[in-house]
Amino acid sequence: MVILQPFERKDFDRLIDWVNSEKDLVQFAGKLFEYPLTVAQLERYVGDRNRFAFKVIAQQNKEVIGHAEIYRESVEEARLCRILIGNPAYRGKGIGKAIVKELLDFALSNFNVEYIDLNVYNWNTSAIKCYENMGFKVNPLKTSTIVVGGEDWIALNMIYNPETTP
Repeated sequence: MVILQPFERKDFDRLIDWVNSEKDLVQFAGKLFEYPLTVAQLERYVGDRNRFAFKVIAQQNKEVIGHAEIYRESVEEARLCRILIGNPAYRGKGIGKAIVKELLDFALSNFNVEYIDLNVYNWNTSAIKCYENMGFKVNPLKTSTIVVGGEDWIALNMIYNPETTP
């Protein structure tokens, strides 16, 4: 359904075009970037050797439709992050699940990690359901709150344990 390929300099403008507001940027990237997203920020982003950033390509027509990342937190832990289906025509079609599957396959094939986690805002119920369907479980001991546009956004941490997930 989707193919992950390395996110490169030639992909920067597309990602910048997909992020149209500060709320969109924070939903996508947390506080990693400042709005508006710029080429200079993305150059620093891809320069981090613990970051494995990908463009997401629709397998059927080879169109770039999204962005995703695996961040190597430590020897034991990888984090799925900055998952974005940038082309609205592909949202709500199961693409998120396909992206998460590809990210998990990549992380488990390339890193000897004990677990994989991610953070998701508690109001993003469709993403939470997707992650639960893929075997992630909410870690109730690890949450954080940020203020975006005067609203409190609560981030839930979810964990995938390859040893206990079928």
